[in-house]
Amino acid sequence: MSNATALLQMSRISKSFPGVKALQQVDFEVRGGEIHALLGANGAGKSTLIKVLSGAYIPDEGQISIDGEPLHIAKPLDAMHGGIQCVYQEVDTALVANLTVAENIMLDRFTQRGRGLINWSRMNKEAEKIINDIGLAIDVRRQVAELSISQKQLVLIARALAQSAKFIIFDEPTAPLSNEEADQLFKIMERLKAEGVGCIFISHRLNEVFRICDRITVMRDGKRISTQAAAETNTQAVIEQMLGRTFEEEFPKVTVPIGEPLLEAKGVTFSTKVRGVDLTVHRGEIVGVVGLVGAGKTELSRVLFGADPLDRGELTMRGKRLKLGSPTDAVREGIALIPEERRKQGILVEQTVKHNLSLPLLKLFSTFGFVQRSKENANAKDMIGQLGIQPPNMEQTVKYLSGGNQQKVAVGKWLPTEAQVYLFDEPTKGVDVGAKSDIFRLIGRLAQEGKGIIYLSCEISEILGIADRILVMSYGQIVKELRREEATQEQILYYASAGEAVV
Repeated sequence: MSNATALLQMSRISKSFPGVKALQQVDFEVRGGEIHALLGANGAGKSTLIKVLSGAYIPDEGQISIDGEPLHIAKPLDAMHGGIQCVYQEVDTALVANLTVAENIMLDRFTQRGRGLINWSRMNKEAEKIINDIGLAIDVRRQVAELSISQKQLVLIARALAQSAKFIIFDEPTAPLSNEEADQLFKIMERLKAEGVGCIFISHRLNEVFRICDRITVMRDGKRISTQAAAETNTQAVIEQMLGRTFEEEFPKVTVPIGEPLLEAKGVTFSTKVRGVDLTVHRGEIVGVVGLVGAGKTELSRVLFGADPLDRGELTMRGKRLKLGSPTDAVREGIALIPEERRKQGILVEQTVKHNLSLPLLKLFSTFGFVQRSKENANAKDMIGQLGIQPPNMEQTVKYLSGGNQQKVAVGKWLPTEAQVYLFDEPTKGVDVGAKSDIFRLIGRLAQEGKGIIYLSCEISEILGIADRILVMSYGQIVKELRREEATQEQILYYASAGEAVV
């Protein structure tokens, strides 16, 4: 069935919560057969708008219609009956792990049909046809618990198609995916578009937005700022619309005097992932390590933090040779790591903001093994204020914070320590552009304080914006060093893709 002429319209949608106007007279539309990006910094209102569309919230005013026919959405089932489905980033919460692929795809049909016998053979055949249509080669009798994240995401898409979805909301779908898995998702989205399905794409990754989207709507402060064809705008213009400020104002480069060498690595080798790496970071210096996914950046950060052992090579801090047997040794020597997988390695998601911010300081806050709550509270209050963590509630459980605020907690726990070198591994992954700005400013502040920063990322534009020196990594090696003033995006991509040392 083609939905090429279908038109979903949200007109003058408003929604308020106590003390907050989350949406103010917002107009938004999606055509069948297009991929439409919905963008905005944290607090812009995009999540609230999507929750209105999916039936999680009831708007205070406004109207939703499809092809001019009003659609009353008071609960998620109303949205589903209207042909609106969601594919969420947190796939595990949307699927039943101990059911099969087929059972998950057909789950909504079971719950709506009520009692009755299930024709398992027919169910499996129908599910198999749907997953074949989207190019997913998998046994529909397998349990979902056995699948990868990308496969689970495709099962969610298959479930949406089983319900004859006219419009599918993709909420940060590529955040947990590798580049190859994201490419597979984009091919499926293009296929859905060709079949007349309207796709709403929410992402912090603007390169992906311009790669696959036809139109872009930008929101800020609960209002729609603009809707444009993707071909008629650019990344810098979109960022300025999202922030209300220019790119240069929001991502300022702090230039400070470069001091003595701090951390030095000579011939550092670990397995086949890190091969003979030499690098030095000085006081006040931001060294960017850039490479494609799989280049070895994360493995390098783990070696420098003592999480993985050296096979060969030498590490020194201010001329003193280091023997790092564990991260505890690295912390003792003044090295801090903000890891890529912050929810697994950088924070305790089930603990409060206060407890996370005090983790490296428990010895200082304790007397005879008992934590002095007054010191812990004072530290949390100070860090929340310095970092602008939202909401400013030290008792908030960290898992309920946005990605950007979780990252601020992951960084903030190190600030009161005596760390001299900070390792930032993909620090803006899953972070909106507003929080990204806060992280850039914080790194600039650390440099001004004389700290050494190693910033590891596959985001070339970020490296160009923040680094004093740039090291390009490929297949576990540093293949090129570039000065800030000479580096270009094309150069970096060339060396990152070369796969061999280039001098």
